Amino acid sequence: MKKILLIDDEELTLIFLQKVLLEEGYDVIVASDGESGLEKFRENPADLVITDMVMPVKDGLSTILELRQINENVPIVAISGGGAIAKERYLAVASTLENVRTLAKPMKMAEFRKVVREMLY
Repeated sequence: MKKILLIDDEELTLIFLQKVLLEEGYDVIVASDGESGLEKFRENPADLVITDMVMPVKDGLSTILELRQINENVPIVAISGGGAIAKERYLAVASTLENVRTLAKPMKMAEFRKVVREMLY
């Protein structure tokens, strides 16, 4: 069973995406910010990381860069609904990194599932 680390500070988004991933048959670990996500990844590495870009404590870009120091090959899906700047800018920066896919919130669940499958296989 593939393991996914899901990081998002929005509780409803975290719960909803976790439910979607569990229904797809994945083992899901959740974290509400980048710092706790990194701790969980160090303790129990995942096959895929899905991270929000705009979060308190540690933002998505910092989280991605630190994940790359731990495991340079882990696939990552960066998601964003925006914040102080347009979501497209956050996602544009993330998309320049190797083995990173991006999705803007709100996203279609069919597209979300497809990207997750593509990143894992």
